[in-house]
Amino acid sequence: MKVSIIILNWNRKEDTLSCMKSLKESRIKDFELEIIVVDNGSTDGSQQTVARYIKEAKKVGNRRWKLIELEENTGFVKGNNVGIKYALDTGADYIILLNNDTIVEQDCISNLVGYANKHKDIGLISPKIYFAKGFEFHKARYKDKDLGKVFWYAGGDIDWNNVYGSNHGVDEVDEGQYDKTKETDFATGCCILIRREVLDKIGLLDKRYFAYYEDSDLSQRARKAGWKVVYYPFAHLWHKVAQSSGIGSGLNDYFTTRNRLLFGIRYVSLRTKFALIRESLKHLLIGRKWQKIGARDFYLGRFGKGSWK
Repeated sequence: MKVSIIILNWNRKEDTLSCMKSLKESRIKDFELEIIVVDNGSTDGSQQTVARYIKEAKKVGNRRWKLIELEENTGFVKGNNVGIKYALDTGADYIILLNNDTIVEQDCISNLVGYANKHKDIGLISPKIYFAKGFEFHKARYKDKDLGKVFWYAGGDIDWNNVYGSNHGVDEVDEGQYDKTKETDFATGCCILIRREVLDKIGLLDKRYFAYYEDSDLSQRARKAGWKVVYYPFAHLWHKVAQSSGIGSGLNDYFTTRNRLLFGIRYVSLRTKFALIRESLKHLLIGRKWQKIGARDFYLGRFGKGSWK
């Protein structure tokens, strides 16, 4: 059995190296592991740094390493799709999309794969995800002993009336309140295990999204095809949550506005679709700069990177 982990890097070589080092220390049980780093056209020397690390890592351990270099930043979706295609072509049974700003607990990968093997009706799985120490939204509220145990994701809900996703448990300290395996509205692209048969049946990430909502879209397509989407709390990792692209930033405004329309028109009720369209007209008239452009591009069919620069 083969498991391929895909890490997408763009000008964040130190984060990527930290993630790779944690995977090097991962305990493997009854499967072959390959780590595929897809570099999205970095200009900070990431390619050389990652290649040097892989050269050394190949000398020890029982896992394979692969660096794929792209000429330009193709976005989260296309970059990951390159890695997914490579993994499928080389015989992966499971594919794990993993953010490069994560640190993986030693048994995280084995626990995810082990659970998936026992439950063939599950198509997508995401683990318990904590804020990495120092990356909490509200650092001052926690005791030292709680750092590293503050939730970022413990499953998630989609508000189908407003077309927004929210993570369970955000900012809460783990006291066992989310230790139940359960189906969830979406598996998070921060870390998501995907069964090969799911991709064979429904296809790859939808390239129209570029970034944002692509994981929710994949989750809904998997569910409609008969697969379960599950939060599994007995595997965990830590996430250095980025805040530079948060609410109100140009990137967030553009891709959230455009992709929320794209996702909503496909999946929500007729009543909510009308509400989305009304809201988009407001964005066109009085929205912030990138909200206006995002709404405009949706109606013009400009997807992928669209007008974002």
